Amino acid sequence: MRHLQEAVDRVDRPGMTIAILPGLYREEPSQPAPTGACARLPARWSDWGYQILSYDQQVQCPHNQNLVAILGKRDLQIEGTGSGPLDVVIDAEYRKLNAVRADRADGVYFRNLTAQRTTFNSLYVLETDGFVIDRVLTRWNDEYGFLTFASDHGLYTDCEAYGNGDGGLYPGSASNLNEGRGHDVPRYAIEIRRCKSHDNALGYSGTAGDSVWVHDNEFYDNMVGATMDSLWPSHPGLPQNHAKFENNQIYDNNRDYYHHTRDGTCAKPPAERGYERGVVCSQVGVPPGTGVIVAGGNYNVFRNNRVWGHRRAGFQLFGVPAFIRGEEDLAKQADTSDFNRHEDNVFGVSPTGERRPNGLDVWWDGQGTGNCWQADAGASSPVVLPVCAQAAPELTGGTRRLLAEPVKLVKLYLCADFSAAEARLPAGCDWFGASGMGTVEAQLALGGSVVLGLVAGLFWWRGRRGDLEKSPGGGPAAVRRRQRLILAGTVAGGLGLVLDVVAAAVGTAAQTGVALLLMGAWWWCLGAALVAGRPVFGWFTVVVGVLACVDAFDRLVYLIPFVPLGPGWVRGLLTGFWVLCAVVVLAPRRSRAVAERSAEAEVAT
Repeated sequence: MRHLQEAVDRVDRPGMTIAILPGLYREEPSQPAPTGACARLPARWSDWGYQILSYDQQVQCPHNQNLVAILGKRDLQIEGTGSGPLDVVIDAEYRKLNAVRADRADGVYFRNLTAQRTTFNSLYVLETDGFVIDRVLTRWNDEYGFLTFASDHGLYTDCEAYGNGDGGLYPGSASNLNEGRGHDVPRYAIEIRRCKSHDNALGYSGTAGDSVWVHDNEFYDNMVGATMDSLWPSHPGLPQNHAKFENNQIYDNNRDYYHHTRDGTCAKPPAERGYERGVVCSQVGVPPGTGVIVAGGNYNVFRNNRVWGHRRAGFQLFGVPAFIRGEEDLAKQADTSDFNRHEDNVFGVSPTGERRPNGLDVWWDGQGTGNCWQADAGASSPVVLPVCAQAAPELTGGTRRLLAEPVKLVKLYLCADFSAAEARLPAGCDWFGASGMGTVEAQLALGGSVVLGLVAGLFWWRGRRGDLEKSPGGGPAAVRRRQRLILAGTVAGGLGLVLDVVAAAVGTAAQTGVALLLMGAWWWCLGAALVAGRPVFGWFTVVVGVLACVDAFDRLVYLIPFVPLGPGWVRGLLTGFWVLCAVVVLAPRRSRAVAERSAEAEVAT
């Protein structure tokens, strides 16, 4: 038999083995476009331009989308007989969505072969209980190298994936067998071990990647080493939960393939893009230069991994509201990211001992409950993190925040507007090339600083003239004391506002905290100067200053527990109201003497 599909079609009982001789398998009989009834199947179209076919429709028309279709076969082993995976190559030549699809094929075993060049993924295992992927290479696909979906009792071992526009390895919607449990996990649905995934958009992708044990792998030279998320609706098992990453090497994931989207390369037909020459057309909007991202996942464990050489961050964790995945229940909107543990990882040092620091070891949006990190995590945003206690899920400190930090939340929503199909790269997001004052964080900081700077300048000017108080008292000495307070506060506040903009432009969390302390000092001094003549507004100003210092304490020293919203939210909302009140206070008024002279003049006329 010349074609793998012909051999698959002759399988008539469980437990058979297909041995593939070395060679290139183009599967010519499977290549033609569908005709007759297969060209008119009643199925809805996906946003990516292909039909979503049922299992029965796949059986009826197995090659509408698949070069090789393994449908309903049990305990089938397919093994290349060469000395390595590249001796047997199954090549879809971008004519099919999938090179090999195994659907409801319990017990299927793939070994020692290569699958490549599809418009979706090379090896697709779907709704299968029991599978092994052993020494298989996948490469040069629009989306995924390996995609296993809605399956259980699976093993990836000694595999390799590169040149894929989404994830090299994607154990999506794995069996959600640990839902509702804590960290006491009896078993995992999928095991991934000793694999290498590199030069992809994502080394590992796990939308609803539930109960997956990922250990002793290498993820390198991708845009992002690994992600697990709850971002995409219609995936069984959301929100994502209970992945365990341990003893992996995650390093140098600094590729940035978005320039292929900008220059129009990715608008060409897949066969003309140059995947074989290193082009990757990213299908996802992610922050290049990141080791591991958890975007809306719960009860994940990251232990004993070595993470180094990332220009942005080793780990990122942020929440995803439930409406993103199509869940409208208000009670569930803040149900991620919770109880994720990061412990005993090695940051910024290669196995040879070379110092290769990450830009940050941890970037966290601040949302969620029970998340924790090891005590020796290095540079992070925020500066302080909850620390894991010895036994899960205990913490030495923790928070329960319903919303992320305000600026980080705005950034995440802006950056989420990426679209590969429309070649849309959101402006203002540093994921896609914005930097310095071009980032949304810096622009927000600059806008706020300009407003507060104008208010501070006006208070200093009016204080210098001595016309801020309704009923001046205490004599000239008291007036001078109040003027000195306003001047000192204005200097501190001005420095804080400048530092806040600089910190936002360069992404330094510690400087943001210091900037808040300086602005808090301004509000304290201003409030103290105003409280004698304008007690209500003066004390309100002092309160805003206190909140700025509390916000700085939360960022720099210790995360304040038991509050559903971070101090940044309360401070930000009150600051907006304070500015409105300040405008009223600063509005020019005629003095009583001027008013009396005007009245006398009117009487005289």
